[in-house]
Amino acid sequence: MNVDLNEINSRLTGPDAAAVKASLERWSLVAKPLKSLGALEDLVTRIAGITGEARFDIGKRALVVMCADNGVIAQGVTQTDESITALVAADLAKGCSSANLMARVARADVIPVDVGVKYPPDAPGLISRRIAAGTRDFTSGPAMTREQALRAIGVGIETARECREKGYRLIATGEMGIGNTTTSAAVAAVLLGCEPRGITGRGAGLSDEGLKRKIAAIEKGIAVNRPDADDALDVLAKLGGFDIAAMAGLFIGGALERLPVVIDGVISAVGALAARRLCPGCAFAMIPSHMSAEPAARRIFGELGLEPVIRAGMRLGEGTGALCLFPLLDMAMALYDGLVFSDIGMEAYTPQS
Repeated sequence: MNVDLNEINSRLTGPDAAAVKASLERWSLVAKPLKSLGALEDLVTRIAGITGEARFDIGKRALVVMCADNGVIAQGVTQTDESITALVAADLAKGCSSANLMARVARADVIPVDVGVKYPPDAPGLISRRIAAGTRDFTSGPAMTREQALRAIGVGIETARECREKGYRLIATGEMGIGNTTTSAAVAAVLLGCEPRGITGRGAGLSDEGLKRKIAAIEKGIAVNRPDADDALDVLAKLGGFDIAAMAGLFIGGALERLPVVIDGVISAVGALAARRLCPGCAFAMIPSHMSAEPAARRIFGELGLEPVIRAGMRLGEGTGALCLFPLLDMAMALYDGLVFSDIGMEAYTPQS
């Protein structure tokens, strides 16, 4: 699809103030002490503002997993190679990955999308939206062209639209791509204006030497490409991955469709940060889930002005942390849609100064 970011941003209207007000009024009637569910109440009201409905149904939900490979793994920044991306992408399609197992508990469908797997598996159920067979090694030049980055963003926008058309009312972002903790740290370092060594983690268990190679690769990539921190598309194209760009598109598309989009871990959060820089008006549709163990997570969520409700030190990826939020939202909604004070013959609590 043709992606005009300026035109898209002009169509974004932000949260529905009337729905937010009605949601707060509904919470004030629910038979429990005021604000006793804390941040979960805030998330329900945030979803009301996104959807434009004070009473809404999030029963049909999905995890969208963007899958792609990253050329920077040539620099020894991972324990494994591209074959693992293909393997897990196939498992996602077959329903036997970690994310699938958790999604069953969370009552969510899993939608895997190939945006750029180097060795695409023959797996019915893996949606092909390929831009290329992985990105290039950013230590020797841009990871992708600007046009490819826009195409990947377009994949995410279109996927959000398709999810809405299929009746989904809540989606979570996930990713699968060996090397993407390197690309996400590189993008985050530039967008946040900080040194790579301060926000780069070990990913899937790198050794001390492996971490040094990873940081060195990011530093070299930034030096070689000289990305413009004020141009998020330039940063994505030069240092990012197709998966991160596609997730950015999911956040933008979610805002266009008034469809809440849940941020997963640090890679998903980088996609959210990029989306906000590309289209500031899309941020209202983002829902935080968990605080990743990766060092950049806290900085990114601070920049987004969002506070994840789950702190479990998770870093599995694939959208698994975002899935953990779904049962918590279900429990909050059980109260939100449940008994009010008049049902039990009790006067409502009133705010105390």
